[in-house]
This record gives sequence, structure tokens and C-alpha cells, in this order.
Amino acid sequence: MAKLVIIDDEAAILELMSKLCRAAGHTVFGCTTGIDGMAAIRSQQPDLVIVDLRIGDVNGLDLVSMCKDQFPSTAVIMVTGHGTVETAVEAMRLGAFDYLTKPFDLGDLIKTVNQALNRNNPTASTVTPTLSSTSSVRSAASSKLIGHSDAIQRIFEIVRRVADNDSPVLLEGEFGVGKHMVARALHEASRRSSAPYKELQCSAMPEEALESELFGHTNGQGGIFSRASGGTVHLAEVHVLPARIQAQLNTFLDEMQSRRSAWSSNSGSDFRLVVSTTICLEEASKKGIFREDLYYKLSVVPLKIPPLRERREDIKPLVDHFLKDLTDRTDSRPKTMDAYALEFLEKYPWPGNISELRNAVERACAFAENDRIRPADLPTKVTQQIEVPTTSVSGGTTQLPIGSTLDDFIRGQERLFIQETLKYNNGSREKTASMLGVSIATLYRKMGLNVDRKTTA
Repeated sequence: MAKLVIIDDEAAILELMSKLCRAAGHTVFGCTTGIDGMAAIRSQQPDLVIVDLRIGDVNGLDLVSMCKDQFPSTAVIMVTGHGTVETAVEAMRLGAFDYLTKPFDLGDLIKTVNQALNRNNPTASTVTPTLSSTSSVRSAASSKLIGHSDAIQRIFEIVRRVADNDSPVLLEGEFGVGKHMVARALHEASRRSSAPYKELQCSAMPEEALESELFGHTNGQGGIFSRASGGTVHLAEVHVLPARIQAQLNTFLDEMQSRRSAWSSNSGSDFRLVVSTTICLEEASKKGIFREDLYYKLSVVPLKIPPLRERREDIKPLVDHFLKDLTDRTDSRPKTMDAYALEFLEKYPWPGNISELRNAVERACAFAENDRIRPADLPTKVTQQIEVPTTSVSGGTTQLPIGSTLDDFIRGQERLFIQETLKYNNGSREKTASMLGVSIATLYRKMGLNVDRKTTA
């Protein structure tokens, strides 16, 4: 068993990480400040330090430097948000073993801890907790694919069929449709599930840092492919790769295939590659934006993830999952979604897809006054427009701005009716006033015009 120091100023996250590492049999010293963390490192001289990049009183990079200078045998894992991945890569240059981006799956944490301890202390235990030993630990993110629609069921089937196939997978879909969930599902359904899963946002760092993170750092630290040995690498937003790095990746994949064909024992070639993009990569290759030969290497198994507006039957199971997940993470009383509130959610087009839906559910939970979420608890943009059947003979639907006051609605309808009547009368205000049965002064007032203005017939 190993000795760990974990430093994070978010008490809930610190508790989650500490519980999981203790469940794996390690001795853990948790600290919520950088000063306390430094003191713990000096007094305990741990085998491993896990530190958040953003701590209120100390820069996480300073802790990495201190460990490298004073305790070179201590491994360091950096924890960071997507927006600070570039700085996390700088931590790798300073000697950090690896980094995890928030929100991360706690299963990835223990795998990375095991990998770091094996490298720095071969005698350290790498026991992975059983389900029973981690039942009290709440996962910070879920990789489960959720939905009842035919579209998502087809994705389930493809994931099942290709999970143990090492061929590269290309995931295409809009922002927020859950491409990272599909990538993780591929990993967890495969024989590689016990090995590391590494995800890199290609748009999160400049070209030089991206090159180092992919292929290795100047200090000899391996790139993401070597750190994911035996596991899965997910390159998100792969279409933003600069041309020079596209060429390097193309060559790297050729060399990897050659090593595999030669049955080489080089562990650096043993990983499953999944890439994702928000654009049509085939079209980008035809336009010369993306290398055509690299596109064909990456798209052996293409998979398009449909937007949420095309699979509205998945909204309810997703909402139920988010409500349960939020309850588990916060140890709060469970909440339910009012049927009318759910109707709003099912009719909203969700331009931000699953990510936007998750945020809306979390906001609703925060605003709900009791255990039932009502329409008033939802974001205004979700409840502002709802389609209802019209009463006209031709049928169809009309949109009602639910959430507006009755006076505002009536004024809006009046203005719309006046505008359409004006069009019918070719702009004649006199004919329009007569047709509507109001005086010209009333018409002007409702139109927001001065009464003394001249009209044209």
C-alpha cells in the first residue's frame, strides 16, 4: 500500500478522491490549502501527490516543482479543468506524471494512481476497489449511454459489436450530443476497460503544447499514447489539428501499424484510438482542410451521433438519470420532474444537446422550492415558447410565450394582428383602422406612433 497526499480546495471533490484511494488500501492525507499540502508533503514524503491546478493560496505548478526538486521519487498527478489543459501540459514538462481533467470518472483516477505508483514504486499495491468497497463513493461523471430511441439503440449495438475491435473509431456530431460518453462506453465495453482511458481536447492548447502532449515532452515524459498503454485514447475535436501535426499523427499511425504487424512488444503501440469531431470530416478532407489519408485511417468505424432534437424520446430517461446522479453526488433529497415541466423539456429544441439539458436540470434542482420541479424552475428560454394546436380549421400549431404576463401577451398579439392587417391593406392605416373597428388615434397609439403624423392611403 502507498502513502498519498491529495490537495484540492473543493472539499466535496477532495472527499471523493480520498474515499476512493482509501478504498484501494492506500493511506491518504487530504488538504484543502496549498500551504497545508506542502507541509504534508514535507512531513510524510508520500509516494504520490494529487494536486488541483487551481488552489486559492498556492499555484499547483509550484507544488509540482517542489516535488521534483525535493522529492524526485514522488509521483505527481495534476487535476485540472478543460480550460486549463495547456497549463496542465506545462506541469507535465515540470515533471508531473499525468493529469486528469474535470469532471473525471473516479475509475480513471484509481487507474492513473495505479499506473503512477507502478512507475515510481514497483512494490506499491495496485488493488482496484471492488463494487462493494466503493459503494459509498459517488462518481463525478457518468459514461453510461442512456436512451430508448431507435437511433441510440443502434449506437448501443455498434458499440457492442466493435468494442473489442482495435480499429479506430470516428465519432461525428454536434457539440453536446455525448460523443465523449460513446467513446468511454467503447472503452468500458472492451477488453481494455481495466487499462487507462485518456481524453484530449485538441482545441484546448496551442500547437507546440499539443505536439508535446501527443508525442512526448522534451524532458522525456511520454505523450498521451504511451500513458494510455493498453487502454483507449480519445482525441476530441480532431478537426482542429494543425496541418503539421496531422502529418505527424499520420506517420505515427503508420509506424504503429507496422509495429503491430511485426508483433512487436513495444507497449507504445498498444492502444485503441477514438477521435471525435463536430464537422463532417469527409467533407473537410475533400476541401483540403484535413488530410485525406489521415481521414481514411481514422474513419475505419464511422459513427454519427444524432442531436437530441431528433431523439426526443430520450429526454425523459436522460432527465431521470441526471436527477438521480445529482442526488447521489450531493447526498440531497431526490427530486422529481412535474409532468408539465417535462412537456416543456420535450418540446424545446436543445441547440446545446445533452450538455444543455444537464445544465437545465441542475438549475431546476437549485431553484425548486420542494422535491418537485415545476415549469417556473426551468430556464426561461425553455419555457418561453411552447407549441399548442390552433383552433383554425386548417389545424397546425401556434407558439405561446409561457412565462410572459397576460398584458404582454395581449399587447404582442395586438401588434401582430395590426401588422398583418396593414399588410393586407397595402399599408393603408385608414383602411386598417376601419377594418379593425377602431379610431385612427387608437390605431396610432397601439402602433406606438404620434397621432399627428400624416397617413398615406
